[in-house]
Amino acid sequence: MRATGGIVLCGGRSSRMGQPKAWLPLEGETMLHRAVRVIRGVINPVVVVAAPGQEVPVLPAGVRVVHDDVEGRGPLGGLAAGLHALTGECEAAYLSGCDVPLLQAEFVRAVSALAEGTQLTVPLIAGRLHPLAAVYSLDVLPVVLAQLAAGDLRMTRLTELVPTRFLTEADFATVDAELESLQNVNTPEEYENVLRTLRMRRTLIPSAPAEAPSG
Repeated sequence: MRATGGIVLCGGRSSRMGQPKAWLPLEGETMLHRAVRVIRGVINPVVVVAAPGQEVPVLPAGVRVVHDDVEGRGPLGGLAAGLHALTGECEAAYLSGCDVPLLQAEFVRAVSALAEGTQLTVPLIAGRLHPLAAVYSLDVLPVVLAQLAAGDLRMTRLTELVPTRFLTEADFATVDAELESLQNVNTPEEYENVLRTLRMRRTLIPSAPAEAPSG
Protein backbone atom coordinates (compact mmCIF):
# COMPACT_ATOMS: atom_id res chain seq x y z
CA MET A 1 0.00 0.00 0.00
CA ARG A 2 1.42 3.40 -0.96
CA ALA A 3 2.43 5.83 1.76
CA THR A 4 -0.39 8.29 2.39
CA GLY A 5 -0.29 11.48 4.44
CA GLY A 6 -2.96 13.97 5.38
CA ILE A 7 -3.73 17.61 4.62
CA VAL A 8 -6.19 19.60 6.75
CA LEU A 9 -7.32 22.99 5.45
CA CYS A 10 -8.28 25.69 7.93
CA GLY A 11 -7.82 28.90 5.96
CA GLY A 12 -11.45 29.53 5.03
CA ARG A 13 -13.07 32.86 5.84
CA SER A 14 -15.80 31.30 8.05
CA SER A 15 -18.08 34.14 6.98
CA ARG A 16 -21.33 32.27 7.67
CA MET A 17 -20.09 31.04 11.05
CA GLY A 18 -19.06 34.53 12.15
CA GLN A 19 -15.88 33.27 13.84
CA PRO A 20 -12.93 31.03 12.85
CA LYS A 21 -14.17 27.44 12.70
CA ALA A 22 -10.75 26.03 13.53
CA TRP A 23 -11.04 27.42 17.07
CA LEU A 24 -14.57 26.23 17.86
CA PRO A 25 -14.61 24.00 20.97
CA LEU A 26 -15.73 20.38 20.71
CA GLU A 27 -15.67 18.20 23.81
CA GLY A 28 -12.45 19.59 25.21
CA GLU A 29 -10.61 20.18 21.94
CA THR A 30 -10.86 22.56 19.02
CA MET A 31 -12.56 21.59 15.79
CA LEU A 32 -9.20 21.71 14.00
CA HIS A 33 -7.54 19.52 16.63
CA ARG A 34 -10.35 16.98 16.32
CA ALA A 35 -9.94 16.64 12.55
CA VAL A 36 -6.16 16.33 12.89
CA ARG A 37 -6.49 13.74 15.66
CA VAL A 38 -8.88 11.53 13.70
CA ILE A 39 -6.86 11.66 10.49
CA ARG A 40 -3.54 11.22 12.26
CA GLY A 41 -4.89 8.10 13.92
CA VAL A 42 -5.01 6.51 10.46
CA ILE A 43 -2.29 8.14 8.35
CA ASN A 44 0.88 10.11 8.96
CA PRO A 45 2.35 12.68 8.47
CA VAL A 46 -0.37 15.32 8.64
CA VAL A 47 0.08 18.95 7.68
CA VAL A 48 -2.30 21.82 8.38
CA VAL A 49 -2.64 24.54 5.75
CA ALA A 50 -3.60 28.01 6.99
CA ALA A 51 -4.15 31.32 5.23
CA PRO A 52 -1.29 33.83 5.08
CA GLY A 53 -0.70 35.21 8.58
CA GLN A 54 -3.45 33.08 10.15
CA GLU A 55 -3.00 31.91 13.74
CA VAL A 56 -4.07 28.35 14.52
CA PRO A 57 -4.68 26.48 17.77
CA VAL A 58 -1.85 24.55 19.37
CA LEU A 59 -1.52 21.16 17.70
CA PRO A 60 0.21 17.92 18.69
CA ALA A 61 3.96 17.65 18.25
CA GLY A 62 4.87 16.49 14.77
CA VAL A 63 1.96 18.23 13.04
CA ARG A 64 3.33 20.94 10.76
CA VAL A 65 1.49 24.14 9.92
CA VAL A 66 2.19 25.64 6.51
CA HIS A 67 0.68 28.79 5.05
CA ASP A 68 -0.65 29.28 1.57
CA ASP A 69 1.62 31.92 0.05
CA VAL A 70 -1.15 33.62 -1.90
CA GLU A 71 -4.35 35.01 -0.37
CA GLY A 72 -7.76 34.04 -1.74
CA ARG A 73 -6.95 30.91 -3.75
CA GLY A 74 -9.41 28.79 -1.80
CA PRO A 75 -9.14 25.05 -1.20
CA LEU A 76 -7.22 24.48 -4.44
CA GLY A 77 -4.44 26.76 -3.22
CA GLY A 78 -4.46 24.94 0.10
CA LEU A 79 -4.19 21.61 -1.69
CA ALA A 80 -1.15 22.85 -3.62
CA ALA A 81 0.54 24.06 -0.42
CA GLY A 82 -0.19 20.77 1.33
CA LEU A 83 1.03 18.58 -1.53
CA HIS A 84 4.20 20.65 -1.78
CA ALA A 85 4.82 20.27 1.97
CA LEU A 86 4.44 16.48 1.76
CA THR A 87 6.68 16.05 -1.29
CA GLY A 88 9.31 13.42 -0.56
CA GLU A 89 7.46 12.13 2.50
CA CYS A 90 4.57 10.22 0.97
CA GLU A 91 2.98 9.32 -2.35
CA ALA A 92 -0.59 10.49 -1.76
CA ALA A 93 -2.59 12.62 0.65
CA TYR A 94 -6.08 12.54 2.15
CA LEU A 95 -7.48 16.08 1.97
CA SER A 96 -9.95 17.38 4.55
CA GLY A 97 -11.39 20.61 5.82
CA CYS A 98 -11.18 21.34 9.54
CA ASP A 99 -14.96 21.64 9.86
CA VAL A 100 -15.93 17.94 9.88
CA PRO A 101 -16.67 17.25 13.56
CA LEU A 102 -18.24 13.84 12.87
CA LEU A 103 -15.35 12.55 10.76
CA GLN A 104 -14.67 8.88 11.41
CA ALA A 105 -11.31 7.15 11.25
CA GLU A 106 -12.82 4.21 9.36
CA PHE A 107 -14.01 6.56 6.64
CA VAL A 108 -10.51 7.97 6.17
CA ARG A 109 -9.09 4.45 6.14
CA ALA A 110 -11.64 3.29 3.55
CA VAL A 111 -11.05 6.17 1.13
CA SER A 112 -7.29 5.76 1.46
CA ALA A 113 -7.49 2.02 0.73
CA LEU A 114 -9.81 2.49 -2.23
CA ALA A 115 -7.48 5.14 -3.66
CA GLU A 116 -4.65 2.69 -4.22
CA GLY A 117 -3.27 3.05 -7.74
CA THR A 118 -5.31 6.11 -8.72
CA GLN A 119 -4.39 9.79 -9.05
CA LEU A 120 -7.60 11.12 -7.53
CA THR A 121 -10.25 9.27 -5.55
CA VAL A 122 -13.30 11.30 -4.52
CA PRO A 123 -16.75 10.50 -3.11
CA LEU A 124 -19.62 11.24 -5.49
CA ILE A 125 -22.75 11.07 -3.34
CA ALA A 126 -26.22 11.84 -4.68
CA GLY A 127 -24.65 13.62 -7.63
CA ARG A 128 -22.40 15.81 -5.47
CA LEU A 129 -18.61 15.63 -5.43
CA HIS A 130 -16.75 15.88 -2.12
CA PRO A 131 -13.21 17.02 -3.01
CA LEU A 132 -12.46 17.77 0.67
CA ALA A 133 -12.83 14.10 1.57
CA ALA A 134 -10.64 12.74 -1.20
CA VAL A 135 -7.20 11.25 -1.78
CA TYR A 136 -4.82 12.97 -4.21
CA SER A 137 -1.64 11.45 -5.60
CA LEU A 138 1.30 13.80 -5.22
CA ASP A 139 1.70 13.38 -8.98
CA VAL A 140 -1.23 15.78 -9.49
CA LEU A 141 0.69 18.74 -8.03
CA PRO A 142 1.89 20.04 -11.43
CA VAL A 143 -1.70 19.87 -12.73
CA VAL A 144 -2.95 21.77 -9.67
CA LEU A 145 -0.28 24.44 -10.12
CA ALA A 146 -1.16 24.83 -13.81
CA GLN A 147 -4.83 25.17 -12.91
CA LEU A 148 -4.01 27.86 -10.35
CA ALA A 149 -1.83 29.68 -12.88
CA ALA A 150 -4.78 29.69 -15.28
CA GLY A 151 -6.96 31.30 -12.59
CA ASP A 152 -9.31 28.32 -12.36
CA LEU A 153 -9.97 27.67 -8.66
CA ARG A 154 -12.63 24.98 -9.08
CA MET A 155 -11.76 21.89 -7.08
CA THR A 156 -14.12 19.78 -9.18
CA ARG A 157 -12.27 20.75 -12.37
CA LEU A 158 -9.40 18.50 -11.32
CA THR A 159 -11.59 15.43 -11.87
CA GLU A 160 -11.64 16.34 -15.57
CA LEU A 161 -7.88 16.76 -15.78
CA VAL A 162 -6.51 13.61 -14.08
CA PRO A 163 -7.66 9.97 -13.94
CA THR A 164 -10.28 9.82 -11.20
CA ARG A 165 -12.09 7.10 -9.28
CA PHE A 166 -15.51 8.09 -7.98
CA LEU A 167 -16.77 6.48 -4.78
CA THR A 168 -20.49 5.97 -4.19
CA GLU A 169 -22.73 5.17 -1.24
CA ALA A 170 -22.10 1.46 -1.86
CA ASP A 171 -18.41 1.92 -1.04
CA PHE A 172 -19.35 3.05 2.48
CA ALA A 173 -22.19 0.60 3.19
CA THR A 174 -20.26 -0.99 6.04
CA VAL A 175 -18.18 2.07 6.94
CA ASP A 176 -19.96 5.22 8.12
CA ALA A 177 -23.14 4.21 6.32
CA GLU A 178 -24.81 7.49 7.32
CA LEU A 179 -21.87 9.37 5.77
CA GLU A 180 -21.49 11.62 8.79
CA SER A 181 -17.84 12.11 7.82
CA LEU A 182 -19.03 14.28 4.93
CA GLN A 183 -21.07 16.59 7.16
CA ASN A 184 -19.31 19.93 7.45
CA VAL A 185 -20.34 22.83 9.68
CA ASN A 186 -20.84 26.28 8.20
CA THR A 187 -23.33 28.12 10.42
CA PRO A 188 -23.94 28.59 14.17
CA GLU A 189 -27.11 26.51 13.82
CA GLU A 190 -25.21 23.60 12.27
CA TYR A 191 -22.57 23.88 15.00
CA GLU A 192 -25.22 23.74 17.74
CA ASN A 193 -26.82 20.72 16.08
CA VAL A 194 -23.48 18.89 16.16
CA LEU A 195 -22.97 19.79 19.82
CA ARG A 196 -26.41 18.37 20.63
CA THR A 197 -25.61 15.20 18.69
CA LEU A 198 -22.36 14.70 20.58
CA ARG A 199 -24.01 15.37 23.95
CA MET A 200 -26.75 12.90 23.14
CA ARG A 201 -24.22 10.23 22.22
CA ARG A 202 -22.38 10.73 25.49
CA THR A 203 -25.55 10.10 27.45
CA LEU A 204 -26.20 6.90 25.49
CA ILE A 205 -22.80 5.38 26.33
CA PRO A 206 -23.43 2.92 29.16
CA SER A 207 -21.40 3.54 32.29
CA ALA A 208 -19.12 0.86 33.65
CA PRO A 209 -20.90 -1.53 36.06
CA ALA A 210 -20.30 -0.90 39.71
CA GLU A 211 -17.69 -3.15 41.27
CA ALA A 212 -19.18 -5.75 43.58
CA PRO A 213 -18.23 -5.31 47.24
CA SER A 214 -15.55 -7.68 48.45
CA GLY A 215 -16.05 -10.19 51.18
